[in-house]
Amino acid sequence: MIYGFCRGALRLIYKLLFRLEASGLEHIPAEGGVLLCSNHISLLDPPTIGILLKRKVHFMAKKELFDIFGFGWLIKQLGAFPVKRGGVSKESIKTSLLLLREGHVMGIFPEGTRNKGEDEGIGKRGAATFALRSDAAVIPVAIIGNYKLFRKMRVVYGAPVDLTVFKEEKGPDSAELATAAIMSRIAELKSRG
Repeated sequence: MIYGFCRGALRLIYKLLFRLEASGLEHIPAEGGVLLCSNHISLLDPPTIGILLKRKVHFMAKKELFDIFGFGWLIKQLGAFPVKRGGVSKESIKTSLLLLREGHVMGIFPEGTRNKGEDEGIGKRGAATFALRSDAAVIPVAIIGNYKLFRKMRVVYGAPVDLTVFKEEKGPDSAELATAAIMSRIAELKSRG
């Protein structure tokens, strides 16, 4: 109930302030585990990629945010779960895999940090590892724009990335190659706009 209310309110706010538009929503499966892999340009990105979907999207959030009175409770209601600074903990890995295997949607930023430049950063293996270990559909997402008031922001959801070859090979480089494939699709979506 809280999630639905906040999603509706944020849709309206983002539509008014950032003229938010989306394309490719038809690529989001109606059920089953889904991993949304997006570029990361701002703290506003998690709502940006989640509020236009019909399904609830879960995100990792730094553990310290959960210690803020009231705010920690709210972000937990909105689908966030804690991750320790300086790397992904075993607990957050377990939570991520459980969410995906139970058929939920999770958003992740493979670069691991915000990258405001035009050049794509190098993706970390986390997103690909979650995808390979959970069999979730991997949807590349591109956020296009710069969050200037009353200027258009776009979110482009791409067709699922086929990671079958990396699952079958199961070599030591599988996660790195899968990460490169995901990052390449995000860059492609950004360049097509």
